[in-house]
Amino acid sequence: MATSPSAQGAPAESGVPEAIHRRRWAILVVLMFSVLVVVLDNSILNVAMKTIASPKPTGLGATQSQLEWAINSYTLVFAGLLFTAGILGDRIGRKKVLLGGMAVFGMGSVLAAFSGSPGELIGFRALMGLGAAFVMPATLAILVNVFEREEQAKAIGIWVAAVGLAIAIGPITGGVLLEHFWWGSVFFVNVPIVIVGLIAMVVLVPDSRDPAPGRVDPLGVLLSVVGLVLLVYGIIKGGQLADFTDAQVLGSIAAGLAVLGLFVVHEKRSDHPAIDIGYFRNPAFSAAIAAVALVFFALMGVTFFMVFYTQSVRGYSALESGLLILPLAVAQLIFAPRARLVVERFGARAVCTGGMLLVAATMSGFLLLGVDTPIVVLEVLFFAQGTGMAHIMPPVTTGIMQALPRQKAGSGSALNNTFRQVGGALGVAVLGSVLSTAYRDRIRDTLAAVPGLPDSVQRSAGESVEATMGVAEKLGPRGQALVGPAQDAFVHAMHITALGSAGVAVLGALVVLAFLPGKEGPGRAPDDGRAHPREEASAGQ
Repeated sequence: MATSPSAQGAPAESGVPEAIHRRRWAILVVLMFSVLVVVLDNSILNVAMKTIASPKPTGLGATQSQLEWAINSYTLVFAGLLFTAGILGDRIGRKKVLLGGMAVFGMGSVLAAFSGSPGELIGFRALMGLGAAFVMPATLAILVNVFEREEQAKAIGIWVAAVGLAIAIGPITGGVLLEHFWWGSVFFVNVPIVIVGLIAMVVLVPDSRDPAPGRVDPLGVLLSVVGLVLLVYGIIKGGQLADFTDAQVLGSIAAGLAVLGLFVVHEKRSDHPAIDIGYFRNPAFSAAIAAVALVFFALMGVTFFMVFYTQSVRGYSALESGLLILPLAVAQLIFAPRARLVVERFGARAVCTGGMLLVAATMSGFLLLGVDTPIVVLEVLFFAQGTGMAHIMPPVTTGIMQALPRQKAGSGSALNNTFRQVGGALGVAVLGSVLSTAYRDRIRDTLAAVPGLPDSVQRSAGESVEATMGVAEKLGPRGQALVGPAQDAFVHAMHITALGSAGVAVLGALVVLAFLPGKEGPGRAPDDGRAHPREEASAGQ
């Protein structure tokens, strides 16, 4: 006698076909690897920067500006197209979009690995960003359409843990590869993962789409792309110049905000909007979106300066620095999949507020770090930070995805990832500028006191701790007097930046405390928890 769906653990009136329900955890593993390779690549590249800057044949002889754009070209295309990719997934099928995105990402990885010049690397990194933009929204949208509502929080927790793991193991993987292979290996390593992932997707992952997508909104899509690209470009440029008052920076950011304002007006007036702006009238939905942006603002800013602290101040290698971040990943792996249990007991508001305050406390804890502080202090702070993150991201991501009907899952996932990217880019740019300014002000008098050091060299040496160390090395014995003050100046700047991060995390805590639902908050999504149309998921049987 056939076993009923409910006997297998599926709800009796499941909207997910039984064949898909049985393999849902295998599908989640495939989706995790898709996310892993996309997030991993960006964190790996940070380790390879010094090698790529070396003259040929060791590297490409890239300048500092070219290295920055090797990272930023990816971020710019990725952030600019996330929303569009989510809409396309809802319309033409999320599996198709995921397969296409992975294929483009893999192709870009091969081309980037064999780049012959910095310009080629920048272009191929942009191509990788294009592929990644179609992968990220699709993974979360498929997840929501594969798991029933009762299991979505658990599955999203595991998905979030995969993102945290990728951020942490990227530097370790990059360090190992660079010790044994050429610089292009940090990109070429993606290829076998992409190939295996594509095969697994074809076999396991079902397709789903919005069964009634309505008419296309080309103007809305165009406005979203132009607005996001202008905004993110302005943020990136401001971080590069360490000056957000520059006319080019202000012009780009203002133009981006203006275009996004037009997008909102157009969407409110359109009878076939790309995204229903009315969703933002739900305080819980808007608070969850804001929490994603704020927590990544704080986190990415800290990640930015922590690399310099461990390598330039403490003297650890790139691989050792990557290993030092492992406690953050371990905490997320332990707690993110279990965050739903805490939410069930205390409610999303209490859990996310507590998580935000814990993140703020760890940011403040960086004030304990000095030039010779026992490294175990940093490890404890990283573990606590990962614990806080693990109790923020799963509940807010679940809240965002469950606030929208299942057929709009691609749009919801795109919004989640877009605000995360914009928040992270702002964190690196703004907090990076704070770090740079504070360091320059602290080291200026020390550099001026060096006999015979030209003004132009003083200015360039004051840009960063790495620049000061480079000048100190060139000066030989005379330059040794710069090492201690440079390290002290960086630690001082790091403390100021950490306080800024803590302040942003506290702001996030206030937002979620005020607007997220408590234990007895609104229970059902706009689709009222009813089974979504079977044809939406049955294509993958």
